[in-house]
Parts: sequence; C-alpha cells; structure tokens
Amino acid sequence: MSPLRVVLVGFGPVGARFAEELLPAVEDGRVHLTIIGAETHDPYNRIMIAEYAAGETTREALTTALAADFTAAGATVLTGRRVARIDREHDEVEIDGGERIHYDRLVIATGARSNVPSLDGLDRLGRDAAGLDESLTEGVCVVRSLEDAERVKRVVDAGGRVVVLGAGVLGIEFALLMAAAGAIPQLAHFGPMPMPRQLDRGAAHVLSRALDAAGVAVVPHMRAEGIIAKDVDGVRSFRALVSSDGKRVEGDLLVLSCGVQPRAELAADAGLRVGRGILVDDRLRTWSDPRIHAIGDVAHIADAEAYAHERDVPGGPSGLVGPGWRQADWLAASIIAELDGEQHPAFSEEVPGVVLVKASQVDLVSAGDVHADPFAPTPAGEQPREVALWADPQHGTYVKMTTTDGVLDGFVAVGMPRAAAELAVLYQRRGELPSDRSLLLRLDSAEAAVPTAQGRDATICMCNAVTAGQIEDAVAEHSCTTVEDVGRCTRAGTGCGGCRARISDMLTQLEVAPA
Repeated sequence: MSPLRVVLVGFGPVGARFAEELLPAVEDGRVHLTIIGAETHDPYNRIMIAEYAAGETTREALTTALAADFTAAGATVLTGRRVARIDREHDEVEIDGGERIHYDRLVIATGARSNVPSLDGLDRLGRDAAGLDESLTEGVCVVRSLEDAERVKRVVDAGGRVVVLGAGVLGIEFALLMAAAGAIPQLAHFGPMPMPRQLDRGAAHVLSRALDAAGVAVVPHMRAEGIIAKDVDGVRSFRALVSSDGKRVEGDLLVLSCGVQPRAELAADAGLRVGRGILVDDRLRTWSDPRIHAIGDVAHIADAEAYAHERDVPGGPSGLVGPGWRQADWLAASIIAELDGEQHPAFSEEVPGVVLVKASQVDLVSAGDVHADPFAPTPAGEQPREVALWADPQHGTYVKMTTTDGVLDGFVAVGMPRAAAELAVLYQRRGELPSDRSLLLRLDSAEAAVPTAQGRDATICMCNAVTAGQIEDAVAEHSCTTVEDVGRCTRAGTGCGGCRARISDMLTQLEVAPA
C-alpha cells in the first residue's frame, strides 16, 4: 500500500508541531510528508521574538525544531519556498518556480500577518525577503519575524525612542519590554483606554498607571493619520507619527501593533470558503474540500451545516498559540487513527481562553466577560449579574469577578498574581467561587504563603495545556530541576512564557530548584 501523501504549507510554530506529531507515521513509511516553508530559518518561537529584540533571550533559545531532524525522519523539507497556488482539480500545489507537488491531504498552517494601517507618508516597498509581506518605510515595522526583531534590536541597543501604535496585549507587552531594555517607549492608541476588549474602565485605569510607573508614556485618543519621514543617508526614514488633531509623537522606530489577519489568500484563490479565516469543521476539514485542512491562526472553526448559507459566520481564529497547537496535535492524531482504521473523536476546544500580559513590571490576567456594571439596574424578568470588585488604584491592584449562580463567567486581575492564578483555574474548570470573595484577595497579602497548585489537574501552562500533575511527574521521573528541564519534558513554558514563574514556584515547593 502506497503511503498517504501529506503536504504541509507553513513551517511556523503550529505547522512544525503538526509535523512533529505526524513523524511516527512518517518513520514507519505510512505517510510521505512534504513541508513547505517560506522562511529560510528553522522553526522558531514567534511569540518570543520581542523578548529576543529586547535582549531577554537568545536567538538559539527561540528555535523550536530543526529541519534536519524532519529530513532524517524521512520527510521532505523545502524552506525558502512559497506556494503559488493550490490546484484542487489535480490535487496539487504549485510552488514558486513552477514545481508541482501532489497531495492526498493538504494542511494549511500559514498563520497570520500583521495589519498595516493606511497612513499618509507610509511607503510600501514591495515584497520582503520571504515574499509574503510588504517591506515598509525605513524605521517602520511589525514584529512578526526574526528580521523585524533584528531591526528593533538595533534601536534598543542604541537606547533609542520607540513608538508603538496599538494598545492590545502585544503592543503593551512590547512597550514594557522596550522600557525594561533601556529604550524610550511611547504607546499610542485610539480611544480612551488600553485593551478595551479585555478590560473594564477600572482595570484599564490601574493598568495605565502601572505603564506610566514602568516608564511607558501612554498617548491615548491618538487617531493616527500619517508619518513624517526624513532623508537619512539617502534613505527615507521614520521620524514621527502624527494624528488628525495635530498630535505628534517623535521616535527612531515605529512598531505597528494593530492586530492581525489570517493568511488565507491561497485558500480564497483556490475557491475554498473563507470567513475570518479558512472555514473548517470540527474535523478541521475545509467546508469546501474535505481533503484540505487548516490549523492555527488561519483556521476559523464553525459548524458548516448551521452556517452554510449565512454570509457572516460567527467566531474566528483565536489568535493564541495554545489552540493552534491543540489543533495540530488533534489533526496529526486523527490522520494516524485513520491509517489504523479507527475514528478519532471530533475536535473541540476544551480550555477556555485566558489572556495575560507577560511582563515583569505588570501582572494582568483577564478572561470572559468583565464589562458588567455592578451598580446597573437589572431589567424585570432577567437574572441579575453577580459582580464582586476590589480596587486600590494607589497601590496598583484591581480585581473584578462576574458570576452566575456562583460560577465564574469572567474576571480581570491587575497587580494580584496569586489571586489571578486561582481565578484562572476556577474559570477553566467552571468552578464556583468561595462565598466569601475576600478569601481570594488574601492570597496576595504579604503574610500569605505561596499557594500550591489546586490539585494535579490544575492547568499550569495554558499554551500547551500542561497540568500540575504532569510537571510533578516530570520532576519525579526525569529529575527536572529547572524550568528549561520541565519544558523539554512537557513543553510547559515553551509558548508565550507567561507560566515560567509559576513553574519556578512549583519547583521551589517540590524542593528541587537549583540553589
């Protein structure tokens, strides 16, 4: 029997994870895997490239897999190559140069690109080195690739002024990293408050004060309209961001953090249905062609039967690496199960999304609906929302919890990391809060001991869904003594990095952390 021919388009974190999980079937000859990646680098942790730009990690530490290992296992790896089109009629992809590769299954893991707003004076200078995105005016960049990180690093090393446009999670994390690295960051955003989707007014106020204390100058109500550029050694280079009302924010570098959009053009050009990403069902098959799958930031999971005739399909890609990795794991397991003649259960996302700002200067975690007003009247016939709130803006702490029948619907916590950790566990478990909510506040008191994880099933690493029990087993069975050891054994801490401090706490509690 001939091997199943699987073609993977995209060799980023999610694509590489899928390929890793499929390797057993490649090694035993049941699958012939061809990997096509536009970048020339080995797969790397794209989430941590801002840390690399700020000097908090090394280039080597970013690498998550080696192309040579996939080749040694029997896969064909084509790096620095781009898929020009998908030929569904002949089950082939055509790559640059005209070469055509046949597939039985096609997996699209092309991720997302950063949005580039229309700004007067901002030049688009043609395709970048990978041929996927546009090069911009000198001194203007997004931070999605190693090349972007190198540009930022040069400015940071010189102690330069960095203007960040956009105050979502990534923009805030980036500005805080720049401040910690010795650069001079300014965070400009449209509207009155940062992170408006994840924070209520109180949490945003406390966060803004924390940003100011960390050395990040916040410029709200910035309706960016254009840039000012000057000639530097014959090259037109960024010098200032300007708004419609005359604000001017000067700097040596402009970093655009204005959200992302899926790289779904290959699918759209091939006639696959696209919503806010490539539309796939609960088996991660595209609505239009069951032989083609999509995973990660390019995949929009939705019920094909329910929304087949709807113009606007609800939902969209999560934008988080954890769900992408879980999709990659599931799809590889499903293909292997099919080869074994078994039916794999449908994919479902069981871990509710929790958003955290990973920065040494600010502790912020948010999940679910946090915008309920505790003092708003409840319309007749409706169940009142239960809201508990604690605010101490002077000391940078804020907690808000919304519940229904005692079960947590959403929360936001600023400056209270232990309460946030407890709330995250309860939120993911759909657990009930204690009737005395003040018990949670006491976790962050000066007298409180560092809490142990709430049982072996408590999720420690949200990106990789690694539990406390798995980490305890790694310590006991593999003599893990460092966060890096735990990461190699369980993958915990290898995603966004937000759980590394918590893993370190666990090692201390288990009395195995090195002195």
